[in-house]
Amino acid sequence: MIHPRYIRYSKQALLFAVIWLLFGFIYSMIEQGILGDLDYYPSTKNRYDFESSLIYSCFGSFLIGFIHGWIEVSWLNKKFGKNPFWIKIVLKTLFYLLFIILFLSVLSLAVNSNRFDASLFSPEVIQSLWFFIGNFSFWSVVVFIGFGLTVAMLFAELASYLGDNIFLNFLFGKYHTPRKEMRMFMFLDMKSSTTIAEKIGHAKYFELLKDCYADMSNAILETSGEIYQYVGDEIVVSWPEKTGLYKNNCIECFSLIAKTFEKRKNHYTQKYGDVPLFRAGFHMGLVTTGEIGVVKKEIIYTGDILNTTARIQGECNTYKTMVLISEQLVNKLDCNKSFWFKKVAKLQLRGKKELIQLYTLN
Repeated sequence: MIHPRYIRYSKQALLFAVIWLLFGFIYSMIEQGILGDLDYYPSTKNRYDFESSLIYSCFGSFLIGFIHGWIEVSWLNKKFGKNPFWIKIVLKTLFYLLFIILFLSVLSLAVNSNRFDASLFSPEVIQSLWFFIGNFSFWSVVVFIGFGLTVAMLFAELASYLGDNIFLNFLFGKYHTPRKEMRMFMFLDMKSSTTIAEKIGHAKYFELLKDCYADMSNAILETSGEIYQYVGDEIVVSWPEKTGLYKNNCIECFSLIAKTFEKRKNHYTQKYGDVPLFRAGFHMGLVTTGEIGVVKKEIIYTGDILNTTARIQGECNTYKTMVLISEQLVNKLDCNKSFWFKKVAKLQLRGKKELIQLYTLN
């Protein structure tokens, strides 16, 4: 199975590629509409035919769009992730302007090499390139692609705010009509958060939360988790049933988070005076998923499972454990050398006769 990180990168890069493809197609249509029956570009005198122009524009746009997307999500986002929004835009714009000029130059060499039936670096191909770069038409194309880049980056920023899967679900209307699905949830809450906030102050505490959520991200992504909500010092992560059960992804996620904080304990001790600990509650069941809201839309989950998972997480203090898991979920998980489950107690929910058997990791 492909690593979840690369699946995520590919999905995000594909969005860039599709946007670039759309702009490449639109450009070819506009170009054909302006040139009509001409078989050359009036400004540069280079040869023109609609079919080859369409193929080169669409194929080249898709390929470069995918490369652009991969660079964006795997490198630039990490490079400028902590910068203010306007600084990110300025620095990325400068980087991509150079990228656009290089792309157009290479594309122009390829197209003219084909049209002149000559090698890439033959005198006539090189001359046509320099003529193209010095012409207004070249810079008009730079502006057009620059606009496409801006749109692509805007979509990428929207996706980062909403979450990749949530954004795509909105885009394709997956939950426009509510649907039922089996999901598992992990409610993760910081231990002694009130005491820590009083000790270091609310401004410093907010920085602590930012660091914690950033450090959790890799573990969540590597186990194919979907961040549903941030609620103060609590984070809610969800998995579709098949994804969450695969290699015990949901439990593995908590294990990876714990290992991450263990590795980063010196950072937290030096910066905040303590290493944060998180308690987790796990449960699975049927939820109804759908879009809700008018002024502000969200995709939400409804069902008893959410309240039950919150209650399970809240019982961690009672039984002095960092993890509690419902029997419904334990029965589905693979008990192996990595994870052993031990019975703790039965939980009585208000208004319900049925007791929920709780387990912890042994």
